[in-house]
Amino acid sequence: MSIQKVYVLLLLLGFTLISIKNIEAQNLELIGSENPIKITGGISTSQVLYTASGIDARRDPYNYFFSGNMNFNIYGWNVPLSFTYSNQNSTFQQPFNQYGLHPSYKWVTGHMGYVSMSFSPYTLSGHLFQGVGVDLTPEGKFKFSAMYGRLQKAVEMDSLSEETVIPYFKRMGYGFKATYGDGSDYISVILFGAKDDVNSISYVPEEEGVLPEENLVMSVSGGKSLFGKVAFNIEFASSGLTRDVRAQKTTLVKENLFNYAGDVFTPKTTSNYYNAIKSTLTYKEDIYSLGIGYERIDPEYRTLGAYYFNNDLENITANATIAFFSGKVNVSVNVGKQRDNLEKNKVSTLSRWVGSTNIAYAVNQKLNLSGSYSNFQSYTNIRSQFVDINQLTPYDNLDTLNFTQISQNANLNAGYIISTNEERRQNLNLNLSFQDAADEQGGIEQSSGSQFYSANASYNMNLVPKNTNITVAFNYNKNKSGDINSATLGPTLAVSKSFLQKKVKAIFSSSMNNSYSNNVRLNQVMNFRLTGTYSIKKKHNINLSMIMVNRNTSSVESATTDFTEFTTTLGYNYNF
Repeated sequence: MSIQKVYVLLLLLGFTLISIKNIEAQNLELIGSENPIKITGGISTSQVLYTASGIDARRDPYNYFFSGNMNFNIYGWNVPLSFTYSNQNSTFQQPFNQYGLHPSYKWVTGHMGYVSMSFSPYTLSGHLFQGVGVDLTPEGKFKFSAMYGRLQKAVEMDSLSEETVIPYFKRMGYGFKATYGDGSDYISVILFGAKDDVNSISYVPEEEGVLPEENLVMSVSGGKSLFGKVAFNIEFASSGLTRDVRAQKTTLVKENLFNYAGDVFTPKTTSNYYNAIKSTLTYKEDIYSLGIGYERIDPEYRTLGAYYFNNDLENITANATIAFFSGKVNVSVNVGKQRDNLEKNKVSTLSRWVGSTNIAYAVNQKLNLSGSYSNFQSYTNIRSQFVDINQLTPYDNLDTLNFTQISQNANLNAGYIISTNEERRQNLNLNLSFQDAADEQGGIEQSSGSQFYSANASYNMNLVPKNTNITVAFNYNKNKSGDINSATLGPTLAVSKSFLQKKVKAIFSSSMNNSYSNNVRLNQVMNFRLTGTYSIKKKHNINLSMIMVNRNTSSVESATTDFTEFTTTLGYNYNF
């Protein structure tokens, strides 16, 4: 019996194979203990009035919208419906063309239809498939997951279509993950396979580059905790990928795991084999922790169980955290290096340093400070084939085309509680940030770099007995890029108040922002917003919003014009 048939027998477990879209799990234990059907949803309508002066209207003067949603819940099986109708367009959505069922009973959870499962990043990782799956999580140390289904449906090439249609072969996949262990002490074995059906489409021209593929991935991972302080984790995966299953069979010459794959994977002349490994080691104490990590993924490593995959990279990382003064000061540091071109066969090599640090300081119950800094340095050595061909010695032109990009980020946050009692709560917040990107080529800094500065200060007061909240803020942003210095700054005021036992809430806010370029003011933008909401029995909600935006151009250098816009929205919502 083939392995595909064995998986079908294991996975069906009495389930019927259907087409699905992800839906919440259905718990069979609930049958007979509660109402079989629950219906929830809501409807809403809104009317929008708009007018503008100084510019052409950017929307219709009147729009109306009607929308609604309804969800049928049958023992945890959710079937949602929604609709939207307006004088602009209308839509109706229903999920029955793709829906999903996930029944569960005690420690058994099934998956049927269009579902996705994840075993590990190097094997099956979130790929949507149409089929069946199962997760077994009994009490104890043993866990098991398995799947079988269609990863990709067949698509015929249509030479008569005006749009470009890329043909695809039908692709079936299967896999399982078995884990034994508890907590951080475990070992897992994963097997995932996928194969295209050569006969699923009638014709594929060679120039399309679409070939029937086959893939088998085997993975072993584990973790071990020592003395409650040391944690070690590792995963090793090996992927065998056949680019064209129509190629001739071959025999693996060197020692390889795929020599023992049997009928599950057939080596062909177009088959290649790749490895990936990732490990971490962490040591934890009460006030500090240290960790290192290593990851290496072979060039062209790929699994048909993932939509996208990064390969040809090596990561070496280190991290540390420490707490001082009874936990009042917490510091964390991360540093790492990433490189590609592991086999030295590319014309360019990228080496990247990454480092960051974060500091948090709780000075007292009222004052909290935090800061962070990160530096990302990318170094790229680009060498054309002409340079390699024409150089007289290996030492010619060593740094002619060296390119480095450095990016720095820094943030500082401060929060201070002025007062907190039953009558009044007040606090101050300050945020400062800086970003810098500079390019260097051949050791010379280029003019393409830029710096961005941002500052925000705010004061908030909450008058508790009066259900009133007041916020005053000031924002400043500056950007330096080449010979251009641009800045935007201005204040913001917001006041909110609740009435009638918080059934009615009104909010007024206003801001004024001035824009500058090379110290010349270009324009001033002011906006005023007034909103009100009225809730009735938590099911009915009436809301009104009025917004005015005014832009005043103050420089002849500006290409914009003065204008004023008014928008009024009246809405009603009902939930059941």
